[in-house]
Amino acid sequence: MELAYVCEWEKRPKSTHCPSIPLVCSWSCRNLVAFTTDLKNDDDDKDVSHMIHIIDTEHPWDIYSINSGHTEVISCLEWDQSGSRLLSADGDGQIKCWSMSDHLVNSWESVLSSSLDGDPIVALSWLHNGVKLALHVEMSGSTNFGEKFSRVKFSPSLTLFGGKPMEGWLAVTVSGLVTVSLLKPGGALLTASESLCRLRGRVALADIAFTGGGNIVVAATDGSSSSPVQFYKVVVSVVSEKCRIDTELLPSLFLRCTTDPLRREKYPAVTHLKFLTRENSEQVLLCASNQSGSIVECWSLRKEGLPVNNIFQHRSPVVGEKQPTILKWRILTTTNDLERVSAVALPKLPISISNTDLKVASDTKFCPGLGLALAFHDGSIQILHRLSLHTMGVFYGSSTSSGQRPGDESAIKRQRTGGPALHFKALQFSWTSLALAGVDNHGKLHMLRVSPSMGQVLEMNTTLRHLLFLLEYCMVTGYDWWDVLLHVQPTMVHNLVEKLHEEYMRQNQALQQVLATRILAVKASLCKLSTATAARACDFHAKLLLIAISSTLKSLLRPHVLNTPDKSPGDRLTEICAKNTDTDIDKVMINLKTEEFVLDGPPLQSLQQLIQWVGDFVLYLLANLPNQGSMVRPGFGFMRDGASLGMLREMLVMIRIWGLLKPGCLPTFTATSDNQDSMQLLFRLLTKLWLCCKRLLIRARDDSPPQDPDESLIDECCLLPSQLLVPSMDWLPVNDGVIVKLQGKHPLRLQFGKASSLPGGGATTPLEVFTRSPGSQKMDNLRCVHMGVCPTEESKACTRCGCVTMLRSPNKTNAMKQWEQRWIKNCLCGGLWRRIPPTLT
Repeated sequence: MELAYVCEWEKRPKSTHCPSIPLVCSWSCRNLVAFTTDLKNDDDDKDVSHMIHIIDTEHPWDIYSINSGHTEVISCLEWDQSGSRLLSADGDGQIKCWSMSDHLVNSWESVLSSSLDGDPIVALSWLHNGVKLALHVEMSGSTNFGEKFSRVKFSPSLTLFGGKPMEGWLAVTVSGLVTVSLLKPGGALLTASESLCRLRGRVALADIAFTGGGNIVVAATDGSSSSPVQFYKVVVSVVSEKCRIDTELLPSLFLRCTTDPLRREKYPAVTHLKFLTRENSEQVLLCASNQSGSIVECWSLRKEGLPVNNIFQHRSPVVGEKQPTILKWRILTTTNDLERVSAVALPKLPISISNTDLKVASDTKFCPGLGLALAFHDGSIQILHRLSLHTMGVFYGSSTSSGQRPGDESAIKRQRTGGPALHFKALQFSWTSLALAGVDNHGKLHMLRVSPSMGQVLEMNTTLRHLLFLLEYCMVTGYDWWDVLLHVQPTMVHNLVEKLHEEYMRQNQALQQVLATRILAVKASLCKLSTATAARACDFHAKLLLIAISSTLKSLLRPHVLNTPDKSPGDRLTEICAKNTDTDIDKVMINLKTEEFVLDGPPLQSLQQLIQWVGDFVLYLLANLPNQGSMVRPGFGFMRDGASLGMLREMLVMIRIWGLLKPGCLPTFTATSDNQDSMQLLFRLLTKLWLCCKRLLIRARDDSPPQDPDESLIDECCLLPSQLLVPSMDWLPVNDGVIVKLQGKHPLRLQFGKASSLPGGGATTPLEVFTRSPGSQKMDNLRCVHMGVCPTEESKACTRCGCVTMLRSPNKTNAMKQWEQRWIKNCLCGGLWRRIPPTLT
């Protein structure tokens, strides 16, 4: 493990973050981290604000702080499965549900709430939606994504009509109540409470897990190590429009340390109680502590045969009769005496723990998902194997040397006198377990890299295979892959992109279509990490926009008669353009049913800015064909991409037909001759380039060496700037995020609220196409319009790729509004939006 960055608070003269208050932290699958602090005014000790802070890990300084309105200390934070809603609960029994305002990661509002007045919440969870994947390390070499990441049969906690999972949350209170709040389809909240058992007792710690049959299991303890840890089955149902809760007592356990005569009184308090995963209620982690030390135990629920009395053993057995069984908790393993534990983090990666998978993971040194993290009061962190609890890695804190020392027992056992004052009070793994977010007792946020091999030396191919496996997992699930990028070095980028493309091409056509845009976004993120591939990132973003515009323009086409064959007008256009290799655009048009292209004027005119981008992009590609040499420039990726060039041909044909109906929608070009047919010229050159790509593909199938485009085509493209004014394409701005600055080994020190605290001049130097002069026009990258040199409109930017667009729509036509609605929640690349001030646009 090693520190990636620390983000700290600006010193405030009138207020401080209370170091004595327990802190809570939660990490969503979209790489949003939420944590709490209590802000105390120095003038009035009673004036304490219970704050919730939300950041995206790529821009940690851009923090959104919410004065939560909770009247007591916030005890729980929980993200939903989509990473777009957040639950918070406090010591007064209040539960609030927060969601994004205008789908912005730095704008949140409380939309729903429930309350159990005066009854503190000790555990909180969203109901399970029934989606569970298993990641099989054994199948990491398979070519089929379905074998690597299999869907596990798992029932939702509660279903609506038709089997749709019902949304809601469940909480456990200190008095032993379980409360459930259900979100009805109309938006109303259905709430019910029930005692965990008939004899209610104090619950100091609790945790919640789910079973494959749709049941909920709650583990609870009163905080004393001499008391049993109780387990309850909770079944939620809706009867006559009312929520019903049924509970049942399950087998309980006593900590092993309390049965050991030497340790019976040594660890009087249970300080941490966690199920190892939220979908596995049969393994639980317990930590007992005293003022100076802790011990951790791992338990497993097993089915055992019930011994039969001798009286019944001599009778003749009945056919089909089985020995009766009972469920019993058995201890798996326990640690030696440790420093006092301050926080626990459990892995979220759903790795399969079958014997075969564990053996392959051990042989290949694949560690993500197998380790749990313990933070100690001396400032250190240990990663322990989730089953054996042996040490996998150690982090010694920022004030001492850091590193991984597998099996260094002497370093673990040593007692430190006068250790660092800072220690982690909250700790969370990322969703691929390759990063740890920790909040210390001063409210600072620490981001740590966790090596996929826990520091063990691997061959480069093995390291690439591990990272590729996790990138594929993120691609299939839709989870953010930011934490995987933390471990990608610039020299790995090219190989990772090529291998990812190879694996993608081996999938069936249906899956390729589903993942088409997601793989482009992953490739673009990878390419930004190296100067050698930065230009390719431009191509991948341009291809995302090209696919989106193409599908939008084709969706406007309507069949002339209703009883048409299976193919849509867009499909027929693709088929005809693929077969017709004529370089004359008008001859290609003859084979099309022009009735299907007849549209009203307003939609065409409102989409002119998108049509203009297509025309400018084709002109830019062709004019720069002669310049594509040893140095890779933006547009290089399209030169051998026959599918994208074919898509551009189709759009030029559509635009040509629409131009006959509405000349105002045509792209405008500045030509040196009045009688120059610009569309005809561009289509002719584009078709020649497309035919060259088809020939290259045939040569590649025959294992023949690749061939450059025809000299005659290059000569014609050289003349293009003298015939048409070539526009300067406004590529996406330089990503101002932190990931490109983390290539070095030295951690960054950042400050909340100050973007300028990010040091400049990282490992990557921006290319000429990325640079922006202060007086240059700012571009709306989604609407393809200029916003001026100093835009006054509020804007938003993508947290992943940096795409900028206006927050409010300037358009009033339905066609353009439909285009904008497609990107209201997410960017083209799937990233989330964040509001940016006009000066940063």
